[in-house]
Amino acid sequence: MLNRLIIYDAPQKQFEKDVLLNKFADILQENFLKSYGRKAGESEFKSWVDTGKVIKNLIELSDLENIYVSFEYQVPYTQKRIDCLLFGKNKNGKGIVIHIEMKQWTDVDALNCEGNFVETYTGGGKRKVPHPSQQVQGYNNYLLGFVEIFEEREVDLFGCVYCPNYDKKEGIGLFDTKYHEVLNKYPIYTKDDIKKLAERLKKLLSQEDGFDIFNKFMESPIRPSRKLLDNASSVIKKESDFNLLDEQIYARNVIVDKIKKAEINNEKSVVIVKGGPGTGKTVIALHILAEFASHKDKKYKIFFSSRSKPLIEAIKHKMERGQKVGEVNAKILFTSLEPYTPTTISENELDILIVDEAHRIGEKSGHRFTKKENRTDMPQTEQLIRCAKTAIFFIDDKQIIRGAEVGNTKLIKRTGELLKRKVEEVELISQFRCNGSDNYIDWLEHVLGYTSEKIFLKKEDNFDFQIIDSPNKIYEIIKEKNSLKGMSARLVAGYCWPWSTKLDSNGKLVNDVKIGNFEMPWETHGEISPPEGYVKWYEWAYKPEGIKQIGCIYTAQGFEFDYIGVIIGPDLKYDSEHDCLIANLKGTKDPMLKRSKEQFDEHVKNIYRVLMSRGIKGCYVYFVDKEVERYFKSRIKPDGA
Repeated sequence: MLNRLIIYDAPQKQFEKDVLLNKFADILQENFLKSYGRKAGESEFKSWVDTGKVIKNLIELSDLENIYVSFEYQVPYTQKRIDCLLFGKNKNGKGIVIHIEMKQWTDVDALNCEGNFVETYTGGGKRKVPHPSQQVQGYNNYLLGFVEIFEEREVDLFGCVYCPNYDKKEGIGLFDTKYHEVLNKYPIYTKDDIKKLAERLKKLLSQEDGFDIFNKFMESPIRPSRKLLDNASSVIKKESDFNLLDEQIYARNVIVDKIKKAEINNEKSVVIVKGGPGTGKTVIALHILAEFASHKDKKYKIFFSSRSKPLIEAIKHKMERGQKVGEVNAKILFTSLEPYTPTTISENELDILIVDEAHRIGEKSGHRFTKKENRTDMPQTEQLIRCAKTAIFFIDDKQIIRGAEVGNTKLIKRTGELLKRKVEEVELISQFRCNGSDNYIDWLEHVLGYTSEKIFLKKEDNFDFQIIDSPNKIYEIIKEKNSLKGMSARLVAGYCWPWSTKLDSNGKLVNDVKIGNFEMPWETHGEISPPEGYVKWYEWAYKPEGIKQIGCIYTAQGFEFDYIGVIIGPDLKYDSEHDCLIANLKGTKDPMLKRSKEQFDEHVKNIYRVLMSRGIKGCYVYFVDKEVERYFKSRIKPDGA
């Protein structure tokens, strides 16, 4: 069961007493330390002091007596936290949860661009951020999609923004007419609106009895985290409740703004969306595809492309038979990176080109089957940018895994500038895989040597990380998880064993991966026609037969599963002199990795970072090298520590 986290909750009277005695922020800090293993920053602590006083005054003015309050509720499957929730009942006795997002802003400029953006001083400087009503909308949609009491209409949800330091001016700043639609749904209350907001709360929470509703909210089942691939078809049809949050909304709005400027001002752009595992890169990409491929007012020439054949084929496989986007067959919109050479497509011929998994871009296009007339010396990055008025790259620079793949943020940015494109970068921080545990990703990167900061993994109920003592046992666990209704699980390994290109004498796959009495076949090699009961290499991740084979980085990258099992092979070693992990060239059987010796260490660590972040709910690991295992264990805090 998903662990529910609230940093502070209390009956109204206790909350008011905590604020009055100047204990409120201290209690939050103490609980934050217990929950996250670190203290909140000074600016956040100060905001708690201010918020406590503001909400206390608001509740007292509302003349309420028996509601329940909470602060810093962690949104399911993320590390995002909601500022304040109030619980009670309306005049008809129906439960209601009031979501109040706090902003201490004093000066805000409306921005003349597509999407609900404003500019204000936050995070130590003046920044372009989503309009706060847009932020509340994202949180509310997310809660409606995951917390069952809202879906079943047992309890209502009302969201708003409170800016206690902001002077309201109609038609200016936060209240510019361009924000009219979102403000109507998720209103903003300012310094002069405190009485108006207090009256609204009194009306919404008139029967109070907040503790009962708080308990219902906390005990309500949380719907399982949805796997994007299973919902790709509904996202394309714009029927999915895969809602975007915070920086995802920001990224989507930046992209939409660039597309509109290309249309109105003939302004060519490159947008680079950077993000680690599970930050929602592909979700945003599919939202953009769905929005513009089915646009009512204009037929946009748009494609979704990736070098990952497994990913492209998986999305197409999940499309309904004959499914269309607008007037176009949906499957036609998904391509490899090969069709965009100068001989096949002219400059700016496309309105929009989406490139997912952009870290896999090659140095040049073409392969041994490319026709002679289509071969070119033009770098692939340049080809992809030149062919579209708006080129959008979704990338994780730490997922570069082979020398033949050169995609990186600096290269894309430099190429865009050389081609006189306006380049904008957006970074996605919060991840929604690993049950939203940013701590797990930070820890994993520390152990693999990306950072020098010592980070320990705490035992967390929300993400099930286990070190398993035998490969047979880890496979049994993965098979069991995969057999559960609605669950997916796969076993993967570092490419440290041969990959047979032929069947054995009995016409069966060779069990290439051998560890003691454990042996299993890799995913089917591209030169082999799969035996009965098995699937092609690029189908391993998304067809049920894949559970019978071990996957590698080339078939797992870009996918997510509920549970992932990882065999860490002899290509990773422990360096006792420097107390760190290093790659071992002798341990790999990957011919592509061997060609890039200078980057071998980086690539091997990137591979295991990718493999160990494929799980939504859990990751189980077996180590061939026991010294490596001991090193990992030394970075895990024992229970209760």
